[in-house]
Amino acid sequence: MTVTATPTPGAKLLTPHDHTLVMIDFQSQMAFATHSIDPVQLRSNAGLVASAAAGFGASTILTTVAEKSFSGPMFEEVTAPFPGQKLLDRTSMNTWEDAAVIARINEIGKSRIVLAGLWTSVCIVGPALSALDQGFEVYVIADACGDISTEAHNRAMERMVQAGAQPITSLQYLLEMQRDWARTDTYDMTTGIAKKFGGGYGIGITYAKTMFGAHEG
Repeated sequence: MTVTATPTPGAKLLTPHDHTLVMIDFQSQMAFATHSIDPVQLRSNAGLVASAAAGFGASTILTTVAEKSFSGPMFEEVTAPFPGQKLLDRTSMNTWEDAAVIARINEIGKSRIVLAGLWTSVCIVGPALSALDQGFEVYVIADACGDISTEAHNRAMERMVQAGAQPITSLQYLLEMQRDWARTDTYDMTTGIAKKFGGGYGIGITYAKTMFGAHEG
């Protein structure tokens, strides 16, 4: 059988408008006990994801657990890109068991769910496995999640992948939605987010632009 290549993207790649991003429990109480990732790196990665979603107009749900009574406020890096957006506060550890969240999922109507949050083994595994059971395609932003130990995070990621979830990273999420530097309408936004949150990659962009006037693509 002859296979012919064409210059078109694969159907499995994320686009800005084919998924719902759910950012879960990026809150003080959850972060205090998170040890699988440095908290500064976690906040940076979460900020990258939130900024990317807001910039590209991806449907996004922000949800907290016991915000006023126990867990505290959501990270500013997550909420700032969505000024005025209501946070859906829950009592359930499994976001997928919250009626308000599910109502919003259904209202948005996307069959792909992208998850990020704390902790991986509880508040990410729960909705990931539940959504998979109901026929959704699930992506987990691994480095925008964290847990009480590296072991807990890794076992949770393995469990979700074995069930059919697809692991990605925060920078991958941003660049997968840009995907072509010829897309000039989002070029400055994408490189700006990378410079702010993209670690060494962002430093490299700043250096190249400052020293040589470099331009991707």
